[in-house]
Amino acid sequence: MSKLIQTIFPETADNNYKGSKIAAIVFLLIALIGTLRSCIHFLAPDGGAGSIAGMDLSVAGADGIIFAFSLWGSAQLLYAFIQLLVYFRYKTLIPFMYILIFLETGMRMFIGHIKPVHFAHTPPGAYGNYVMLPLAVLMFVLAVRSRKDE
Repeated sequence: MSKLIQTIFPETADNNYKGSKIAAIVFLLIALIGTLRSCIHFLAPDGGAGSIAGMDLSVAGADGIIFAFSLWGSAQLLYAFIQLLVYFRYKTLIPFMYILIFLETGMRMFIGHIKPVHFAHTPPGAYGNYVMLPLAVLMFVLAVRSRKDE
């Protein structure tokens, strides 16, 4: 158990990653997709609220919705930057980052369940959540296993 804790929370964050190469490459792909997704929310005139999520922006308060989606994009961009930094400089943190990915996705799904919003269609991210949860668990397992175990 202490080896697992040490793998998740290494004393030194560096590039001496001993986990699965597959888990590292998938992590990079998640970071790149996150960068693209965040730029869309951050830069799109409607923050992606209407054009992607299918929200009705003809209602009173639509400016607030657009503002919130754009703010979310800025937070996603910072998160994606941290993910890219981990991949290129601090790979030993990849197992920890998979825990964060799982928690962040799970919390978004939980908020969507307890505070539902009406969309004209199911946003792409809603489908992605159901892929991301098991993917994060699987990649975490691969990331904490030593390559010699593969």
